[in-house]
Amino acid sequence: MSLLKSASTVSLLTLASRVTGLVRDLIMASMFGANALTDAFNVAFRIPNLFRRLFAEGAFSQAFVPVLATTKTQEGEERTRALIGNVATVLFWVLLLTCVVGVAGAPVLVWLLASGLNSGHAHEAAVWMTRWMFPYIGFMSMVALCAGVLNTWRKFAVPAATPVLLNICMIAAALLLAPWLERKGVEPIYAMAAGVMLGGVLQLGVQLPALKKLGLLPRIGMSPAAVQAAWNDGGVRRILSLMAPALLGVGVAQVSLMINTQIASYLTPGSVTWLFYADRLMEFPTALLGVALGVVLTPQLASAKAAGDAQRYSNMLDWGLRLVVLLAVPCAVGLLAFAEPLVATLFHRGALHSQDVSNIALALIGYGAGLVGLVAIKVLAPGYFASQDMKTPVKIAVAVLALTQILNVVLVPWMAHAGLALSIGLAALVNATWLLIGLLRRGAYQPAAGWFKYAVQVAAASALLAAFLIWGAQQWDWKALQAHEWQRAGLMALMLAGSAVIYFGALRASGVKLRGLLRR
Repeated sequence: MSLLKSASTVSLLTLASRVTGLVRDLIMASMFGANALTDAFNVAFRIPNLFRRLFAEGAFSQAFVPVLATTKTQEGEERTRALIGNVATVLFWVLLLTCVVGVAGAPVLVWLLASGLNSGHAHEAAVWMTRWMFPYIGFMSMVALCAGVLNTWRKFAVPAATPVLLNICMIAAALLLAPWLERKGVEPIYAMAAGVMLGGVLQLGVQLPALKKLGLLPRIGMSPAAVQAAWNDGGVRRILSLMAPALLGVGVAQVSLMINTQIASYLTPGSVTWLFYADRLMEFPTALLGVALGVVLTPQLASAKAAGDAQRYSNMLDWGLRLVVLLAVPCAVGLLAFAEPLVATLFHRGALHSQDVSNIALALIGYGAGLVGLVAIKVLAPGYFASQDMKTPVKIAVAVLALTQILNVVLVPWMAHAGLALSIGLAALVNATWLLIGLLRRGAYQPAAGWFKYAVQVAAASALLAAFLIWGAQQWDWKALQAHEWQRAGLMALMLAGSAVIYFGALRASGVKLRGLLRR
């Protein structure tokens, strides 16, 4: 399967996940609004997600996939199967212990993440939902193991599709369980915790048959001897040694998120929720572009490094970065110039009010300022991970964390919650630039010819796009169209279609050969 086809498969399935996730968020916004209890749910949901990003999609995947790809290339599939079983055994027991500690320590975790939840009811709700949702980390870490194996064998479809199940479960919980709880006199927001847990179980459930079909279903050791043997496996030790700096690097990003959530919990009630919805919209371009490219490129870059093919390694990075520029730049322009119409069309109904729309849009603009950096990191960081160099991205991440907090000190008193989003966006641009310079200096990445002309062509097309979107944002009062939802949705569809025609038409007129670029 070509890189383009693989990336397209992941991107399309990720789109399905993000669309169902957006439907989920629209339903939640309409039913629950933005208040202290929604802040409590978002804090509780963020805690297992924080650990998931640390242990599952973060440090574990960054260490596991390159070692797995190298073992497969150099030592064969039989040894690779043994490594998968031993990694699964160690991961299972570590996760079991983590979940027990997490459930018991839920009050401490909530305090660490959002001590500003002043309402006693909101704090209690956050603790209760954290206890119910914390085991989600266990299921999702095992999902990450399965996904790493399937992606290494170039089976991208199942891992990319499974997040849809979480969204479906949460939608069902909101529509079916929440009203039933309300009739019983229980806070309906608690239904979402049940939806999260069911989604975690189902995501793992659909991965296992795919592994079994490949003959790669791991056997988890239950006896002390089996656990000891798994722990002593050289590949497991190598993954653990790589996880240490990777954990620090991912941990830095999560510490930044914790600090931002902590600060937001002291701002106007609803601030955590405004940032959450803005972040959810940001996940569309970051997941469709950055995550899809990162998932596809990481095992292939690792394979190229293991085979000593420096030219293929550099070519893949160049291809990925050109796609980032091609697609992330217009997305960033859209978020900066058209944030309020987007938020109004998607969220402005039910319990979510006009002022909430403006506050979400401000946060979205802040995130959008750093969108190109956020997406580029997903392509540049695997360039280091493929070489099993975890230390360099970690050092950069630590410096960027310090920069983020300096920006928070300057921006939050002036811009409140939007300052938190802008700090993350600006820091992401610095992070991506630093990673790029490092790859260029070590000679690992050698840009192909034509970059200057290409950048000018994209910039010119993006300028035309910006002019069109600014006109559209000013032409209609998008919040006042709340009473005419279908008219507002139709206008949005026309604006998005027009944006695509203007941007890609301008690129074509300037001489960019899109088909050749995609298939390069």
